[in-house]
Amino acid sequence: MIYSIPNIVTFSRLLLIPLLVFFYSMPYFWAKWAVAIVFFMSAVGDWLDGFLARYLSQSSRLGAFLDPVADKLLVTTGLVLLLKEHNDVWFLLATLVIVGREIIISALREWMALCGASATVAVSWVGKLKTVLQTAAITILLLPVPVSWNPLVLGVGYMALLLATILTLWSMVVYLQRAWPLLVRSVS
Repeated sequence: MIYSIPNIVTFSRLLLIPLLVFFYSMPYFWAKWAVAIVFFMSAVGDWLDGFLARYLSQSSRLGAFLDPVADKLLVTTGLVLLLKEHNDVWFLLATLVIVGREIIISALREWMALCGASATVAVSWVGKLKTVLQTAAITILLLPVPVSWNPLVLGVGYMALLLATILTLWSMVVYLQRAWPLLVRSVS
């Protein structure tokens, strides 16, 4: 099932990463719109590949592996691109929290799978809401500068990022609490 429709959507999302960077580096006003649109399309693709995998009964191990990888790479790319224009300590802190959490939870999920307890750290509603807020915040903040610096638009983007950062920490604590008994037991 390497060439299933959901896997093709996921591969496409991975291929959008260099396109994001390419458009972001261009000095044209329209290029910033392209960046925001491409990032938003990748977010829709995240929903679409999961929906199609379930609807078409085409879930696969490859898709289960690539989907979160694509999510993490796209979010990280979006945040790193935004650091250029939103270069304050709070934005940097939010970026570090979000990227750091993704690394920690990815390692935790891998370790829990090796222990045969991957269901313990399955995706929760908090994680899904966090993802929606992250992609909304990044999409809004990627809009061209005159649009994204509009106080209302910028405020919505920053508020979504703040809520996403809070949910990022909350979901990490929830996952670590679920895994803690197994973590402690393996140490003893």
